Amino acid sequence: MLRDYIALSTPRWIEFQEFQRLGLIPRHGDFSPAGVHYPPITNYPPISQDEAYRGFQEVIPGEFDVYVHIPFCHKRCLFCHYPSHYHCNDADKDIYLDHLEMEMQNWLRFKGLDKIRARTVLIGGGTPTDLSPRQLERFLSFFTKYVDITHCPQFNYDVDPSTLVGEKGLERLRIIKDFKGDRLTIGIQSLNDDVLRIMNRSHDSATAKTSVENCLKMGFDVNIEFIYGHPGETLENWIDVMEEACTLGTEEIQLYRLKIEPYGDQEGSIKKFSSYHEDELISLEDTIRMKEISDLILEDYGYRENLRRVFTKRRSNISLYAYNQCCRLKDEVGFGLSAFSSLNDRFMINTPDFEEYYRRTEEGKIAANRCLIRSADQQMRWSVILPLKNYFIDKRLFREMNGGADVSDVYTRQFTLLRQYGMIKESDTRIELTKKGAFYSDEIVHMFYEPQHQSFALSDFNKGVLNPYNF
Repeated sequence: MLRDYIALSTPRWIEFQEFQRLGLIPRHGDFSPAGVHYPPITNYPPISQDEAYRGFQEVIPGEFDVYVHIPFCHKRCLFCHYPSHYHCNDADKDIYLDHLEMEMQNWLRFKGLDKIRARTVLIGGGTPTDLSPRQLERFLSFFTKYVDITHCPQFNYDVDPSTLVGEKGLERLRIIKDFKGDRLTIGIQSLNDDVLRIMNRSHDSATAKTSVENCLKMGFDVNIEFIYGHPGETLENWIDVMEEACTLGTEEIQLYRLKIEPYGDQEGSIKKFSSYHEDELISLEDTIRMKEISDLILEDYGYRENLRRVFTKRRSNISLYAYNQCCRLKDEVGFGLSAFSSLNDRFMINTPDFEEYYRRTEEGKIAANRCLIRSADQQMRWSVILPLKNYFIDKRLFREMNGGADVSDVYTRQFTLLRQYGMIKESDTRIELTKKGAFYSDEIVHMFYEPQHQSFALSDFNKGVLNPYNF
């Protein structure tokens, strides 16, 4: 179906400007990715090993969603804000794997467990498949020694296209399959070769498409990721990319907006790039139009947004790891450099420094060095922000986690306004964003933030009824 997607995106851009006037969106139009943690990571203080877990009780003893961070990449992508090492030799990677295994042993000993019972698993990075096939098999061998995946319904792996082609690429896929990996997220980011060069990606569009074919042929559930608002993109080439993405045969497509300001443990190269190449940055208007155009194209091809930013043809075809952590608020533990653990009353992060990571593990310590144990008020905010941003608020779950409080009574002002502007819908059991509200999910959840944790200053907003500082 041939449609004028640029013209069709105009009403959304007009609406966006209206929400700026109402104070929901800062005047500069920037955004802060929300919905994985609250308060923001930058507010977490240093903490000792004993303090980090003092008083903590798992919802189900010994049962967690499990994340592992592999911090190696072939190249440093322009947009990435996470710490990683580049062009490392196998000896350096083996040293990291040595310490990763030590960390898992230390954590199990500290918690008094023989094994972790995994609800779901996600291996991320970095580029987890930057490991050689031998190292990949070594890692998965000791990982499954300490993590029981017997009853794990989904084993997720983040992968890079360039590592999934050729003889070694196929060998990596076979190894992941042998260890029960069943869902792959491929970081394609673009199918335009000029944009990929600006991103400093290690693959071209042909390699990306071959990697998708290889994964589908081997029977994996495949999710492909793209970034919009990136230098080099135009409305026209973004339409081409999205339409081609929809023809690759994957059940799931995930979108991210370019973030220039750092939100991880390392400032991305895009920050410096933006200082010297301001004229090459994509305008706010085009960025918002790209987001709306994506929604329109994906809908035309039969994809619907389920988890936020995740579009699937079947509602069931989503990351259960993300669903458990961000929607059901279940305990998740992370291993590896800068990995985080999202627990039912606290959030902790491992050190991002290789030397400190190695020292802590060699001393028999866990790797977490920052932690925030939420107050009762922060707990309520957290148990609204994550599920509302990512899927829906389960009213019963909110009551269970917050001493019987009714979420509608606690946040009456916010929900009244959001309902008035057509941003939420509510039933006896849940509250969720409408399609209109989902477009502004990152901004909406800031209405539930404490003033000191707002991502932007009060002076950045108009004094409208939806200004997040009003609450």
